[in-house]
Amino acid sequence: MAHRSPIQCIVPPELLRQVIRHGNDAEREAALKTLALDSTFRVSRAEIAQSRVPGKLRAVAVGGARGKPHRAIYNQNHGEEMALGTPGRMEGADPVADEGVNQAYDGFGATWTFYWEVFQRDSIDDTGMPIIGLVHFSTDYDNAFWDGQGHMFFGDGDGNMFTPLTNSLDVIGHELTHGVTQYEAGLSYVNQSGALNESISDVFGSLVKQYAKKQDAASADWLIGNDIVGPMLQPALRSLKDPGKANAHDNQPADMDHFVNTSQDHGGVHTNSSIPNHAFYVVATTIGGNAWEKAGKIWYESLRDARIKPNCDFATFAKVTIRQAGQLFGASGTEVDAVKAGWDAVKVKV
Repeated sequence: MAHRSPIQCIVPPELLRQVIRHGNDAEREAALKTLALDSTFRVSRAEIAQSRVPGKLRAVAVGGARGKPHRAIYNQNHGEEMALGTPGRMEGADPVADEGVNQAYDGFGATWTFYWEVFQRDSIDDTGMPIIGLVHFSTDYDNAFWDGQGHMFFGDGDGNMFTPLTNSLDVIGHELTHGVTQYEAGLSYVNQSGALNESISDVFGSLVKQYAKKQDAASADWLIGNDIVGPMLQPALRSLKDPGKANAHDNQPADMDHFVNTSQDHGGVHTNSSIPNHAFYVVATTIGGNAWEKAGKIWYESLRDARIKPNCDFATFAKVTIRQAGQLFGASGTEVDAVKAGWDAVKVKV
């Protein structure tokens, strides 16, 4: 059963607010427009949720055997309506002339393949859910988001903060993982549970990229969004390896001593996500090899653990990951020690 949550964007609203405070006229205009559109979508989602009539956006049910992706990409042609645009590329169709359509189609495929081949998970809900992408949304829109209803929206960026957001496997993996979390744990999108929600998306977004590129933990860059940031935000949007150092506006803390208490962004869900992010990085690099094989398995099974409730905090999730490491690889194994080392590194007490 799905759990309702706010739209979940890859770009933190606080970053856009910093641009509004410190950017030039063009940068401020792009950031203001993106924040306004994000706010409009939140209101529209609330209206749809309160209505008994299906909304304009509906995923089309697709029958068929388990283990087959069902992708549908639509071109919004820079419109801002919450409705499916012009059909761009459906499942099984050949590439088209539009690069953004093909990037979204291929990114959805890479994410589906990762979850199927690594965890035997059949799409977002594990029952073959169609994956719907809407590209070229608005003009100079500096964001991409999962709307909680089966759709992922992509902006083309303004060229300075962001370039087209379809050109990033980790961003696509991040947003679709919000759907996985929605169906598995329904983590509340506020405070530590919201930051954990964001972190899980960063973790598996990074793993989608590593799996597609056949990178082990040592050779991976552990960056989020390095393929879609423009000159203003080089080299990346976030870093699991070095929180707070991804770009000049990155204010993510590296540990609980620097946890940010704020009323902004649902209690700092994008800011404090770096704490469990870095814990995972330490776990994965301590274990070594391919991060999805052990560290990723521990995190995935922890997300599905019945002890994870919607209001789960960092310490609770940490305890579950330690238990899962023991259940999966042996209580006296090096994996358990690695998981403990990860949480110790970010000063989460378990």
